[in-house]
Amino acid sequence: MILKGSQRAGAKNLSVHLMNDKDNDHVTLFELRGFVSDNLHGALAEIHAISNGTQCKQFMFSLSLNPPKETVASEAEFLQAIESAELKLGLQNQPRAIVFHEKEGRRHAHVVWSRIDADSMKAINLPHFKRKLNDLSRDLFLEHGWQLPDGFKHGHGKSPLNFTLAEWQQAKRLKLDPREIKQDFAEAWQRSDSLKAFSNALNEKGYFIARGDRRGFVAINVQGEIFSIPKWTGVKTKEAKEKLGDPANLPSVTETRDKIKNLVKNKLTDFTHDVDQKHVEDFKPLLQEKHGMIKLHRHERKITLKGQKDRWQTEHRTRMHRLNNGFRGLWDKVSGASDKIKKQSALEATKGLKRDQQQRDRLVFAQMHDRQKLQKQIENLRRKHSLNRKLLAREINQTMRTVELNEQIQKDQARSRNVRVRQRSFP
Repeated sequence: MILKGSQRAGAKNLSVHLMNDKDNDHVTLFELRGFVSDNLHGALAEIHAISNGTQCKQFMFSLSLNPPKETVASEAEFLQAIESAELKLGLQNQPRAIVFHEKEGRRHAHVVWSRIDADSMKAINLPHFKRKLNDLSRDLFLEHGWQLPDGFKHGHGKSPLNFTLAEWQQAKRLKLDPREIKQDFAEAWQRSDSLKAFSNALNEKGYFIARGDRRGFVAINVQGEIFSIPKWTGVKTKEAKEKLGDPANLPSVTETRDKIKNLVKNKLTDFTHDVDQKHVEDFKPLLQEKHGMIKLHRHERKITLKGQKDRWQTEHRTRMHRLNNGFRGLWDKVSGASDKIKKQSALEATKGLKRDQQQRDRLVFAQMHDRQKLQKQIENLRRKHSLNRKLLAREINQTMRTVELNEQIQKDQARSRNVRVRQRSFP
């Protein structure tokens, strides 16, 4: 289970993000501990209010828990991991909120703790929390028998497919997976040993090297979007200069964009639009099925929670009626019968809570199984669309090379004519 944590502020923004059901199939506020409020927005606002009595700016600790892709963790497994993280970080008994998110057939959890100790009115220090969470993540993978990620196998090495929020947002605007973009740049970099080789490798992917105004080496795609080459290849600017030379020798962004505009034919631009439209149409049936499934699953959970609530209230009334009132109740207290009844009721209540939790897990597991089957269809279609985009980029590149070749032929012919004219003029 991958654990990622951060110290942060922004209570309002965090609560809005965690309760966002537009980007998630299901959002469940699982627990609020140590708060007066019964909703997440109010709970995080309480943490902020208490922090105003201190000098702490990052008054919350936020943790995300992500099981392996093909694994659906139970509530109990999430809680066990959360309790372990809480103990390792030193946040025991601090107010906390737990939210479950489900999306694309996967379930993960978010936890938010208050860092403010209400007794001392000081922020709890969290030294080396990243290392502690990495160690705990590795232990959880080994404990559950899950396959260790490469990062845990090789000294917590950073994956070359990691990307920043800015990179994600840029790729999202282009309807591309940022991992796909980053992999294209990394592959082109690894298989090239010079500026020309790297330029040709990127051209095959539909990117063209230019001199950035402030970023040195950049690449531009056919839509005119600019990509910083060091950032997307994962190398330092110094290393880029050693392989590619001085960026001053490259054409500017404006010149490169003009070149692209001249090389890309209107027909290919229309073809790009047609392909995008076809992709949208291809996805419509699956998206309709997805929205219908989400609606059905939410309804099933609502009915289940209502049934559990009604059953709990009925069982609670039954347990309360076992206690006698008046003289008989007094006699039960004196004889010890009242304590036995209370112990029996407490045991039944605990069993009831565990039964309800298992019932919720069974429902979630069944729904997630259906959602994962649908998600496989969606991912297969995405791979097909990705291949279509690559084939289109190849066709655009071939057209560009043809135009460049024709231009070069024309220049060579003109140069040959000039040579012949000079030879006739000076025999």
